[in-house]
Amino acid sequence: MKTIHTLTLAALLGCSAAQAADFSFTGTFRQDDDIQLFSFNVGAASSNVVLRTWSYAGGVNAAGATIARGGFDPILALFDSTGLRIGQNDDGGFPDVAVDLSGARFDTYLQIGTLAPGQYTAAVMQFDNFAGMTLSDAFTRTGQGNFTSGFGCAAGSFCDVSGNANFNSRTNAWAFDILGVESAAVATVPVPAALPLMAAGLGLFGFFARRRTA
Repeated sequence: MKTIHTLTLAALLGCSAAQAADFSFTGTFRQDDDIQLFSFNVGAASSNVVLRTWSYAGGVNAAGATIARGGFDPILALFDSTGLRIGQNDDGGFPDVAVDLSGARFDTYLQIGTLAPGQYTAAVMQFDNFAGMTLSDAFTRTGQGNFTSGFGCAAGSFCDVSGNANFNSRTNAWAFDILGVESAAVATVPVPAALPLMAAGLGLFGFFARRRTA
């Protein structure tokens, strides 16, 4: 599975190695079970790292871009450098995310304690394609490219469960911010069978990064 995406970096590329910055990404899914992965680095132990989406209700992201409302209902997961899941979020609450015209607060917002220095992976998916305990585990809707048709909407895909029939047909757009990290980049989305290789590769990346700083 592949996604089409555009990137906006809300940070100066010349920032110092340990300086925290904010990064914004936007793009689209092709089908309901797509997954978009991101790799980011925390330079020093921090409790200020935030992962959040903007595409369900819209708003202004960290890059200052206005994001249109109407995107699909997003969820996200966070993995450490070994591929172990350390956080997952479905819906953010007040006041962290805005309320949509549907009446739902379905954008995500995750701030998970203090993150140690190192490499992390974030995944953005559509509800209810939840991640497993590790990055190499299958996501719950893997291989079900049209699973939201069961939620019911005119489009037959990118449907949500807001309960408001006037707003449950959504678009394929996502918008994602990673805040307070040293660096961040979008990763090419592998097919589900390649996820174990992706996880192993990220683990090796973290290992060599630690070797360089040792």
